[in-house]
Amino acid sequence: MGHELMGLKRPTILQIIPELATGGAELSAIEVAAAVVRAGGRAIVLSEGGRMADRLAAVGGELVIFPAATKNPMKLLANATAIERIARKENVDLIHARSRAPAWSALIAARRAKLPFVTTYHGIYNEKGRAKRLYNSVMARGDIVIANSRYTADIVKKRYATPEERIRVIYRGVDLDAFDPAVVSAERVKNLRDKWGVTDEQRIVLHAARLTKWKGQGDVIAAAARIRDKVRDCVFILAGDAQGRDDYRQGLLDQIASAGLEGIVRLVGHVDDIPAAFAASHIAFVASNEPEAFGRAAAEAQAMACPVISTNIGAPPETVLAPPRVAASDRTGWLVAPSDIDNYESVLLEALSLDDAARAEIGARARSHVIEMFSTFKMQRLTLAVYDELLKTSMQLTFARGN
Repeated sequence: MGHELMGLKRPTILQIIPELATGGAELSAIEVAAAVVRAGGRAIVLSEGGRMADRLAAVGGELVIFPAATKNPMKLLANATAIERIARKENVDLIHARSRAPAWSALIAARRAKLPFVTTYHGIYNEKGRAKRLYNSVMARGDIVIANSRYTADIVKKRYATPEERIRVIYRGVDLDAFDPAVVSAERVKNLRDKWGVTDEQRIVLHAARLTKWKGQGDVIAAAARIRDKVRDCVFILAGDAQGRDDYRQGLLDQIASAGLEGIVRLVGHVDDIPAAFAASHIAFVASNEPEAFGRAAAEAQAMACPVISTNIGAPPETVLAPPRVAASDRTGWLVAPSDIDNYESVLLEALSLDDAARAEIGARARSHVIEMFSTFKMQRLTLAVYDELLKTSMQLTFARGN
């Protein structure tokens, strides 16, 4: 395929992902495509397309419309042949898969074409039964497996006995240009507060997550009921789309009504301007009662200098600095046991009792922590370093020089 001539030609990286609609894996694919192009390479993405396709084009990536979302076994084999054909025609040097079904096709194509194969393990897939375990295992079959947190990396090792030397922990990147308090205008913040019916005197506890049981909205409502008589100027905003889970949404509304919390807890639906949402808030609350593989909300809130309360399972303990891992004077937020409403109540009361100076100090530390550890630039650079390792190229250096 010609990567032995790599010093003389543009490296061509092919990523495959089912759709470019919305979500962390899709955004990472576009961000890495941007990095490849900036490093002098060529970035091809095989996908069924979607609303983020324009963003891929804007960064110089090439979208090839491809039936990458299919899970039909016969179609997966046909896709493998099609990917191999595309790889040979386009002089692809490396294939990077970000989702299980297309990863099977990509693995077969990469082996046939003798190309390096990289996977990114984006989520903690459930493993009910041997068939599901086999299906998931493709994500651990890369020549290098990228895990989006140490927590995810340890799961890959435990489940598939993948050796540590084949795993690279590369945290999800936060867009520090968008998630920057300095660029979010007072007008954007006021627009959101007005839309939510929040007065100037009221402080917001923000829970930003799609409406689904494991994200813990019900626990947040229970905690709100505990503190409403103790902190009178506080409203809880549950921001997120039901994505068709209308029964769950109705159950939350019923819980709010039966606790007499109308006006105190508000379901506001999908929010487009998430940086402004965090800027408008006094505290962000990540109440997931199942482990997050990375936990974007906790990182984005901290980038906006908004202190975070997060459950202490999955990856958030890697992103939120809190005792006992750090001294209380170094905290960027609080870690709490999942679904422990007593714990939620005491930590909420502590966080809401901070004066402005103490809260600002935590927020400034939180932003510095994200800038150092979780920038999009760092995620891009480390991903290019994986490609360089397999291709003997120096894209990472070219990319870093251009920054």
